[in-house]
Amino acid sequence: MTKLRGLITEANPEEAAYLTQNLQDVIEVQAVTETLADINSEHLQNIEVLIPFIHTKVGRSELEGMPKLKFIATRSTGYDHIDLAAAKERGILVANVPGYGETAVAEFTFALMLTLSRKVHQAYARTQRSDYTLEGLRGFDLYHKTLGVVGAGAIGLHVIRIATGFGMNVLAYDVMQNRLLSEVLGFRYVALNELLAQSDIITLHAPAIAPTYHMLNHETFAHVKRGAYLINTARGSLIDTTALAWALDTGILAGAALDATEGEEFLQHEEELLTQADSEEKLKLLVRNHVLQRRPNVIITPHIAFDSEEALRRIQDTTIENVKAFLAQTPANLVKA
Repeated sequence: MTKLRGLITEANPEEAAYLTQNLQDVIEVQAVTETLADINSEHLQNIEVLIPFIHTKVGRSELEGMPKLKFIATRSTGYDHIDLAAAKERGILVANVPGYGETAVAEFTFALMLTLSRKVHQAYARTQRSDYTLEGLRGFDLYHKTLGVVGAGAIGLHVIRIATGFGMNVLAYDVMQNRLLSEVLGFRYVALNELLAQSDIITLHAPAIAPTYHMLNHETFAHVKRGAYLINTARGSLIDTTALAWALDTGILAGAALDATEGEEFLQHEEELLTQADSEEKLKLLVRNHVLQRRPNVIITPHIAFDSEEALRRIQDTTIENVKAFLAQTPANLVKA
C-alpha cells in the first residue's frame, strides 16, 4: 500500500530526527525548519498529513494549497493557528496534544513569578556591568500573597499546587468548575472581576478561543488591584497590548512577565511585514512589543514555557500516536470547530 505523504514544519534537527524515525514506517515524511509560508507551493500539492507547530498558520488559503490534505496533527495543545471551520468543510481531521505541559508550563510560570518578585532580571543585568549595588533591587515574598489563576485546567491546577507550597492564597476563574478539587487544593472560584480586584499576581492559563480574545482590555484592567503583577504563559491574544501598556503607564500593573505576546509570530521575521498588504496593524503591534520590552518592569521571553526535555518528548510521542491512530482509522485527541 502506498504511504501517505507527510510534512513536519518548524522542526529542529533533533525533533525532526525523532519524528521521522518513528513515523517513516507508516508515512512518507519530510521535516523542515520553515513554516508553510516559506515552502514552495508545488511541494504542498501532494501533502496528505501535516504536522505543524504553533507558528505555522493553517488558514483557508493554506488549506486550499494542499488539496490532498486529510489530517493535521498539531504539535501543541493550542490550535488557534488552524482554521478549524475551513478544515471541517474540507473533511480534514485535526488532532492536538492535550496535557503535555502541565509541569513544564507551571514551573516556568513560577520562574517568571520569582524573577519579577525578586527582580532577578534587573540584578543579573546589573552584575553583568560589574555593578554589585543593592539599591532598587528589593523584592517581595510570595508567601501569603494572593494569586489569581485565570483558567484552572490541567496547567492552571498544577500552578495552584505549586502556589500552595509557597503559602499563597489562591483564587481561580474558569467557566468549568471542579468543587471537589477546589476543596482538596484549598482554592476558591470567583468571578473574573473579583479575581482581578483581589489578586497580587495574576497568571493566565486560558485557551485562545473567541470568548477569551482580549479578555484583559481597558475595561477589565480597570478592575485590577493597583500594583498587581501579570504573567502570561498561555497565548498572546488574551491581552490587548495597547491596554497592557496603559495599565503599566498608570501604575495599575507594577510589572508583567510575558512568554506569549500578540504578534509574536512576526518577531523573528519582522522584514516579512514590509511586503504584506495588511501589514499596518501588525507593524503597530510589533512596535508596541518593542516598547514593552524596553521597560525594566517587563520581562518578555520567546514562548519557551513548554520547552523542557520531558515536555517535548511527550509532545513528540503523542503526535506520533495521533498519526498512527488516524492511519488505523481510530483517530484520537481530535479537536472540533
